[in-house]
Amino acid sequence: MTGWAVEVRCPPDLMDTVGSWLVSQTGAGVEERTDGALASFAPDPESLAALERNLMAQFGDRCIVTAHPQEPVDWRTRWREGLGPRQVGRITILPSWDTSRPAPGTIPLVIDPEMAFGSGEHGSTRGALFLADRAVQPGSTMLDVGSGSGIVAITAALLGARRAIGIECDAEAIPVATQNAVRNKVGDRVSFLHGDAAILTPLLGPADLIVSNILRSVNTTLVAPLRAALSAKGVLIFAGMETDERSLFLPVLHQAGLQVHDETVDEGWWAVAACP
Repeated sequence: MTGWAVEVRCPPDLMDTVGSWLVSQTGAGVEERTDGALASFAPDPESLAALERNLMAQFGDRCIVTAHPQEPVDWRTRWREGLGPRQVGRITILPSWDTSRPAPGTIPLVIDPEMAFGSGEHGSTRGALFLADRAVQPGSTMLDVGSGSGIVAITAALLGARRAIGIECDAEAIPVATQNAVRNKVGDRVSFLHGDAAILTPLLGPADLIVSNILRSVNTTLVAPLRAALSAKGVLIFAGMETDERSLFLPVLHQAGLQVHDETVDEGWWAVAACP
């Protein structure tokens, strides 16, 4: 994708009016920069010329427009930048295009997150993986809430879970996760569902391991339904929270009759494992 970055300067009393006008004309968001300019976008030279012409007709010479061409970006492949092998517990995470060998004694996990969350580069993902690696048992069942790329569910299967089901509210992530499961030869034991975890998890339980790597506010609302879907001796893992949220989330676990079993911090992201 390419286009033109548009910068509009106008008197302070016109900022709100011009900003709203730009949104209506371009259909794109407008940034009010700290230097007093309004930043917008035009996809091609014709759209840029029309925008400049209409802006002049609407506001006259009270607005000054400058534009700069943007470098083409293919967002279908841009997400690959910076991704490389990552070792978490017994797993070495490898992008599909990386020819590196996994660390000795570890299990390779080949993952292409594309636009779905979960590449192993984020501390919250690694925290969830680290605790899942310690909690999963051979022959167990597992639910992965907010499954994204499928990285946690696939890890559980690679480590011996007989069945793992991911639940994701973003429908576009489901085929990405499914392909990743097939790529890692666990497609027969890992599947993904699109829907509301609060509704689906009680229907899919009891599960021996449930992992929820989402925001604290969402995790808080999910504690009760996930607790209801957990087997008697199961483990619940919550990730996606920063370290300063620990003191806010621990009382929620205790009120649900859950006791902290394990926890970890990775680059400021806190994850916790709890049991009944």
